[in-house]
This record gives sequence, C-alpha cells and structure tokens, in this order.
Amino acid sequence: MHDELTKVDIQKMKAELEECRNKLPKLRDDVKTAKGFGDLSENDEYRQAKREINAVRSRIRYLENMIKTAKVIDTKSVEGVVGLFDFITIQYPEKGVPESEWETREIRIVTTLRNDVFNDCISKESPVGKALLGKYEGETVMVHVNDTTAYPIKIVIIKKGKDDENLPISSY
Repeated sequence: MHDELTKVDIQKMKAELEECRNKLPKLRDDVKTAKGFGDLSENDEYRQAKREINAVRSRIRYLENMIKTAKVIDTKSVEGVVGLFDFITIQYPEKGVPESEWETREIRIVTTLRNDVFNDCISKESPVGKALLGKYEGETVMVHVNDTTAYPIKIVIIKKGKDDENLPISSY
C-alpha cells in the first residue's frame, strides 16, 4: 500500500528525517554516559537514554518507509468542487430543526500525514473526507462511519485552499 502524499509532505518528512539523523550521535553519547553510571538494573538515566534513541530510530524507519512508498498526488481541484486543502463550511442537518439552527463548522481536507482533528484538519481518508472530496457546494452527502451508522452533512461554502507548508506533519 502506498500513502498518497503531496510534494510538501515529502519535503517535510525529509527535513524531519535529517533532524533525526543529526540527533543520533548525541543520543549515542548520552547512552554511553548513562551506561557509565553503574548498575544498569537500577539506572534510570540509562533506560531513559535508550528509550530516546529507540524512539528516534523508530521515527527514522517510519519516515524512510513513508518516503520510499509514497505516491505523489496533485492538489489542484476545480472551482466549486471539494478538493484537497480546501476550507469547507459544512452543516449538520437535523430533522425538525430549522436550517438556520443547524450546527455549522469549517473544516479543511488534508492528507493523512497532516490530519489534526483538534484544529479541524480532516484526513481525506476519514469518513468525512471521503464523503466530501469531489462533491459540490450546496450538495448534501452521507458520511458512512461504518456499515450501520451514517449521517448527512451539507456543503455550504467551498473556499479553495492550497498545500500549506505551515501545516505540521503528525508525529505518529
């Protein structure tokens, strides 16, 4: 399986990969220093240094694999149609509730690597992202959470966006 990523995603991963590789020599020194403190069974400094170096090595493997297997995708989309990095104002229709009282929210569709639901950056692979991509302003779509659960959302406004270098990649 390949992750669909943008050129900016890959650039950000390469930059982080370089940072991680640059950290390794200091982390190796920290492990050696902590090892010199004596009995390893009671040496918290050693265990912490090993945890840190293992976390960085794991992140390096993850980034290398993501870069190696990535499929680069285009972020251009047609006006009036939901595309990647667009800002979409959506409403949650409720039966028996006037449209003026429906809950409204603005979200942004992003790659999985920059998913951040706490900041309304929704992955294109999520149920909401899948339901919205390629749809039109004014359209009501069904979001299928699983085989038994679905709910409607209405696309109110589509504001075209672009791949933003300021959007961080997720740390895991």
